[in-house]
Amino acid sequence: MMIVMHAHASEEDVQTVLQAVRRRGFQPHLSQGEERVVIGVVGEARRAEPDAFLRLPGVARVVPLSSPYKLASREFHPADRTVAVGGVPIGGRAEPVFMAGPCSVESRSQLLETAHAVKEAGASILRGGAFKPRTSPYSFQGLGERGLELLAEAREATGLPVVTEVMSPERVPLVARYADMLQIGARNMQNYALLRAAGASGKPILLKRGMSATLDELLLAAEYILSSGNENLVLCERGIRTFETATRNTTDINAIPALKARTSLPVILDPSHSTGHWAYVAPIARAAIAAGADGLIVEVHPRPAEALSDGAQSLKPERFARLVAEARAIARAVGRETLREVPHVAAD
Repeated sequence: MMIVMHAHASEEDVQTVLQAVRRRGFQPHLSQGEERVVIGVVGEARRAEPDAFLRLPGVARVVPLSSPYKLASREFHPADRTVAVGGVPIGGRAEPVFMAGPCSVESRSQLLETAHAVKEAGASILRGGAFKPRTSPYSFQGLGERGLELLAEAREATGLPVVTEVMSPERVPLVARYADMLQIGARNMQNYALLRAAGASGKPILLKRGMSATLDELLLAAEYILSSGNENLVLCERGIRTFETATRNTTDINAIPALKARTSLPVILDPSHSTGHWAYVAPIARAAIAAGADGLIVEVHPRPAEALSDGAQSLKPERFARLVAEARAIARAVGRETLREVPHVAAD
């Protein structure tokens, strides 16, 4: 449920409500907007007694939330959220953000060359995998902590904050020590222990949609992170598995406006994994910006033919530079304010 406070409610009134929520065994989540203060009440719905909260000073009304995901819903948080990653804003009224870099950190020279190239092309966040989940146990699995050290060095050299994947709860402290943003990959979208551990780190989180997950399942996964007290969360559409084999996955462009209608969390697209072929990356990326995406995460490699992972879907730096210019032109053409004004549609 959602407790909406009167506009004239005092800080003491708010604290009284928060204490009452905790006493009844629920977890309160405070959202302070410009016009109202809202307290989300999370816990077993059958134990909720709205009248007990209505009698408290400063409470205007108690509203049940219809969606299965409470904290992620626009009902609880109507205004678009902005997530800052190393000072780079994602979502809200910010310009589209470009995260770029190699699928895997392979060497110091490869990473630094790529990092400087993507920054020059317009990227504001550096991506790179230190721990790589691979389908085959014989494929390159990443450099591990050495890869994290190289990412930190690249950040120092370029000023770009770093996003990299964490694959298990026990590795969260290690990855959080080096990264500015933790990525939860598609294969781990429903690894609930990892979601809780990543959320508890306090670091911004990039949550990728599972390849067979519905949007409601993605938002329920997001709820695990939000319920840990971490609101610095960005969602990522990266293609879903269908019967079509022409591309690696099927890009669900519909997911962008559908998610923007259901949640105020920022939404970006990964056109590299969703297509699996460099020639399709730019067209799908352009479509994502037109559809309202808050940014893109793109794989870039100076020599894709030599890449140890996903070279076929990696752009060369010059192609990435063209993509950034095209995406910015599309964003201007459609108007970022227009992209933000998405009506609320309740989830089925």
